[in-house]
Amino acid sequence: MCRGVQHPIRGLFLRSYLAQISRDKLPDIGSEYEGDADSVMDAVEFVLQNFTEMNKLWVRLQHQGPGRVREKLEKERSELRDLVGKNLHVLGQIEGVDLGMYKDAVLPRVLEQIVNCSDDLAQYYLMDCIIQVFPDEYHLQTLETLLGACPQLQPTVDVKTVLSQLMERLSNYAASSTDVLPEFLQVEAFAKLSSAIGRVIEAQVNMPIVGAITLYVSLLTFTLRVHPDRLDYVDQVLGACVKKLSSKPKLEDQRAKKQVVALLSAPLEKYNDAVMALTLSNYPRVMDHLDNETNKVMAMVIIESIMKNYTCISTADQVEVLFELIKGLIKDLDGTAADELDEEDFNEEQNSVARLIHMLYNDDPEELLKIICTVKKSIMKGGPRRLPFTVPPLIFSALRLIRQLQSQDGDVAGEEVPATPKKIFQILNEMIESLSAVPSPELALRLYLQCAEAANDCGLEPVAYEFFTQAFVLYEEEIADSKAQVTAIHLIIGTLQRLNVFGVENRDTLTHKATGYSAKLLKKPDQCRAVYACSHLFWVDDQDGIKDGERVLLCLKRALRIANAAQQMANVTRGNSGPVTLFVEILNKYLYFFEKGNPQITSAAIQGLIELITTEMQSESTAPNAASDAFFASTLRYIQFQKQKGGAMGEKYDSVKV
Repeated sequence: MCRGVQHPIRGLFLRSYLAQISRDKLPDIGSEYEGDADSVMDAVEFVLQNFTEMNKLWVRLQHQGPGRVREKLEKERSELRDLVGKNLHVLGQIEGVDLGMYKDAVLPRVLEQIVNCSDDLAQYYLMDCIIQVFPDEYHLQTLETLLGACPQLQPTVDVKTVLSQLMERLSNYAASSTDVLPEFLQVEAFAKLSSAIGRVIEAQVNMPIVGAITLYVSLLTFTLRVHPDRLDYVDQVLGACVKKLSSKPKLEDQRAKKQVVALLSAPLEKYNDAVMALTLSNYPRVMDHLDNETNKVMAMVIIESIMKNYTCISTADQVEVLFELIKGLIKDLDGTAADELDEEDFNEEQNSVARLIHMLYNDDPEELLKIICTVKKSIMKGGPRRLPFTVPPLIFSALRLIRQLQSQDGDVAGEEVPATPKKIFQILNEMIESLSAVPSPELALRLYLQCAEAANDCGLEPVAYEFFTQAFVLYEEEIADSKAQVTAIHLIIGTLQRLNVFGVENRDTLTHKATGYSAKLLKKPDQCRAVYACSHLFWVDDQDGIKDGERVLLCLKRALRIANAAQQMANVTRGNSGPVTLFVEILNKYLYFFEKGNPQITSAAIQGLIELITTEMQSESTAPNAASDAFFASTLRYIQFQKQKGGAMGEKYDSVKV
């Protein structure tokens, strides 16, 4: 009957019924009809013949009926495919089919039928069936035969999915036990898969670029799972991808870009070590084919990997390769207009680069200096928008190196450019100058003061003086905003107070400048606060620190005069003189120097100031203010507390009446 019925659908169901009822009657090992090897071969022959005939009927289905019902027929065919696949399932379950029989009789016959039927739906489905039905070790041992059929399939067949599934099964097989790994090496699985993919891509001329890249992603995933120790294999896959991409200068297809990002991310995720990626020669070459936007995405992936795994990049050569990889974030690539950049994204990218710079480190000062110079060379090309993000972290790396050299005492000799603090300070000066040209004067000023402090710790007076001079020049010429001036002058005073490297002359010049600028601030309260802050410049609490009581008193008296003027101005403009906060702040400075033992600050002066504040607060022209009242009250409580405590300090306060 099977031979007689030639109607495709009826024939399929009839043969499917035959396969079903004969399933448990096949002569197989362990069945009641068990026979020798020959009779197992008969069983295989019977199933193969049924499979061949069913496949022919199935393929013939598409040629039935007129063109307008073709789509409906396609749907029907797709639903009937399981009937054909069942035969392969039966073959897979015959115990007597060992590797030898599968290799010599089963696979060649099935593949021959698949290739000859020249139907894309049948070819795709049956190739998938083979991969799913037969054991992994059979696939591994017959890899060449199986892969040999792939380039012969119809150009419309989705070979990439077939191959991807095969590689996934094999890599799961490799992961299941370490004992099977020698088999993979023995059959040269990687080389065979690699050349098969190459042949498929060549054979399918119309395969879109995304298809080819997807194949390489699957091959790379297979390689990383089966041969994680073989970096040369990883590089080979990337090389093949570069070759495929070389026909296109830049990728346009969105899906293809995603696949390239997946391809480049895979080694980073596998090894958790971006340094590995730096050793792959084809890695940057693949990145070059990405458009600017995707290039940046990939650069961020690399930086995130370094951050997440705390990878330390420790040689100048590695840094050079790394910065070549992330060049999309470091400078404007050709064709990117500055106004296209989204402000928030741009800031996030640059902050990531800044964090990355902190991860570059080496214990050897020579190598660290080389790293700093390499980074400097790269970031200086970044343009004015990037420098405020990238220069500060590099400066702090250099300052860390200076501290390191300082702790080692003496210069490290040996190289042609020894890493000496003086040499590094020259580099620092150059970098900060580039910032003041941006212009970013407030940031540059802060960095000059940081460098001055480092020079102070190294005992380099001329260098520290030079950095201070630069800070003052910036203050004079670049910082015009009154709020910024207040912040800057307090930073200058605070830094200067901590430095002890200056001789009398240099220190006098700098303190004179600082007090001069303080008195020239725009608002009177700001002037007053800056001037009383300057008093600390003349009284440094170290053993050999400066202790000039006269000048301290002068500063405080000047601050009082300014506070008085501020009150009068407020009186004229507002009709009341505002709170007495400034006087209370000056009183607190008086108490500080009084306790430190400044002979010029007497208890009588403190008494006078308390009375002045009390009178001011009772005056009708003073506006009541809860904050300044509380401040004054707690100051008086402090004096009271010191008196009650007794001892030397209590005696000093005795004459102050509260």
